[in-house]
Amino acid sequence: MCPRAAAWPGAGRLRHISGYPEVTMVAAVSVVTLFGMSLAVARKPLRADAARNVDKIITAARQCFREFGPEVPLQTIATTAGVGPATLFRNFADKEELVLAALNRQLRLTVDPVMDGALADIDAAAGMLRVLEALMAAASDDANLLCAVAGRRELLTGITGSLMESMGVLLVRGQGQGSLRPDISMTDMFRLLAMLIGVVDTMEPGSDAWRRPLALVEDAIRTVRPSRPLPVFVPVPAAPGFTTTTPGQPG
Repeated sequence: MCPRAAAWPGAGRLRHISGYPEVTMVAAVSVVTLFGMSLAVARKPLRADAARNVDKIITAARQCFREFGPEVPLQTIATTAGVGPATLFRNFADKEELVLAALNRQLRLTVDPVMDGALADIDAAAGMLRVLEALMAAASDDANLLCAVAGRRELLTGITGSLMESMGVLLVRGQGQGSLRPDISMTDMFRLLAMLIGVVDTMEPGSDAWRRPLALVEDAIRTVRPSRPLPVFVPVPAAPGFTTTTPGQPG
């Protein structure tokens, strides 16, 4: 769970969700981070040796956040990357900048190609769902990176990134094709994605439990509900003193 969640102004007013009071806040900040980060990590061209160091540091950061969690010291990341602290700080001013760079790289590698394919697909609704799947997979893979920048309210600015714009294109196209509900706005899609990303904070590391809520979102945004069963039910990991078993579902 994200220890910094309570630091976000207004976090105390959020409802507790399944024993995880920070879920809603983390989701809201995380989805903004995913769409706005490209503005925060713009870089000048680097020399070949400097570029190699940046690559090693980003790779080490993802590894360390997975192994040690969002509070991992930068010194540990530098040691894992095989560089000195001075090299790390020469390229990244602080942990937030490093985290955003790591998240940005993963989006470019894993989500951008899916978005390109979705925009080229005749079926806009199918393309939209593939993009949502790719975003959820990225959020799940790097949940601790997202957690590390939760609570930074300034990340709520600059939310006009290319991914959101492309999702808007898919939404309008799908509505024109009659496959997506005509009464859905991009604000609705943004909030639905924030809700979905919040699911990651209720899962065990590496779980794909997000597939079930994503299927429910698909049911909600399509004009015709898909005739397929929901993905398998995965219980929420129990918080201390809290039971999450749903009547009729396995514990």
